[in-house]
Amino acid sequence: MTKDSIKKGLEGIVVTESQLSYINGIEGVLIYRGYPIEELAEKSTFEEVLYLLWHGELPSSDLLTEFTEDLSNHREIDPGMDKIIMELADQNENSMAALRTMISMLSGYDPNKKDTKNLDVVLQQGANVTAKMPTLLAAFHRARSGKEIIPPRPDLNHAANFLYMLSGEEPNETTAKTLDTALILHCDHGINASTFSARVTLSTLSDLYSAITSAIGTLSGPLHGGANQNVMKMLLDIDKSNVDPIEWVKNSLQSGNKIPGFGHRVYKIKDPRATILGGMSKSLGLSSGDMRWYDYSISIESYLSQEKGLASNVDFYSGSAYYQMGIPIDLYTPIFALSRVGGWVGHSIEQLSDNRLIRPRANYIGPSDMTYIPIDER
Repeated sequence: MTKDSIKKGLEGIVVTESQLSYINGIEGVLIYRGYPIEELAEKSTFEEVLYLLWHGELPSSDLLTEFTEDLSNHREIDPGMDKIIMELADQNENSMAALRTMISMLSGYDPNKKDTKNLDVVLQQGANVTAKMPTLLAAFHRARSGKEIIPPRPDLNHAANFLYMLSGEEPNETTAKTLDTALILHCDHGINASTFSARVTLSTLSDLYSAITSAIGTLSGPLHGGANQNVMKMLLDIDKSNVDPIEWVKNSLQSGNKIPGFGHRVYKIKDPRATILGGMSKSLGLSSGDMRWYDYSISIESYLSQEKGLASNVDFYSGSAYYQMGIPIDLYTPIFALSRVGGWVGHSIEQLSDNRLIRPRANYIGPSDMTYIPIDER
């Protein structure tokens, strides 16, 4: 094997077949199970998209009602988790690390966690994790804030229920719809790093809880998740310094910094999800009467697009959208996980349906002719 044949980071290497999502980075296309992301974001709900990804087709009205009720019935967490949540809060644990630990602990309450042969059981485990993630994250945030933990409400959908548990107030229609759309947009995106991590774990015939824990750990790295947090920190810095956004960007680039929310490993033009979230960010600004964050973003995007040929990605507008919803900045990446778990579960089912242990190789470049020297002669 020659050095030129090695693809660092497996870039461009096809490792499996998948029916979940298709990405065309040249044309800026994202499709879930054959449906354009634009159509799903406009007409669908997160619950409906979960059903599509997990079952391969859009549900009927009756099936969607049954599926939504099943998810809702999984939201409650065992009282035994309360102690863990409080300990994590008392230790001021990082929010992604806390989420990883809480999801790992869920396996202790599932007697069937090791059953990877029965895909119906694995799907129920997927529903369990997906439904409980918002409950756990909201509980952790309220505990660390010294506030009473709010139980889930079965009458609210997935997105609205999370916002309610987080703040104690039922969100308005615009806010709930924005988060629901964001969850749809982040739900799946091919064999990204965290999805690959989940599939690698499942390929060993481990359990779904281990796979989701692996995926969360992978997503927590700054090269995968977290860009939208940096986008919002940038916008806040611009607002605080009272500097023209374009001048701020120019100064940052001259200092050798990268502007968060721009560029993507796959997309060569504007991320289609950024277009949708940009509109949602604008709607939130109009609803609140505060257009600062959207206006800053539009100025930066126009400048970098026209002058530098850079295209925005999904993180560029999700940061300001979440901020306008009152969501703490350090919860942005965990919210990414609340969405992407839908893709992780779907890929786990695909992996187990036709499993083969994922075991790539490395090209050894170390020495091969060393002579062992006894320890007393070294």
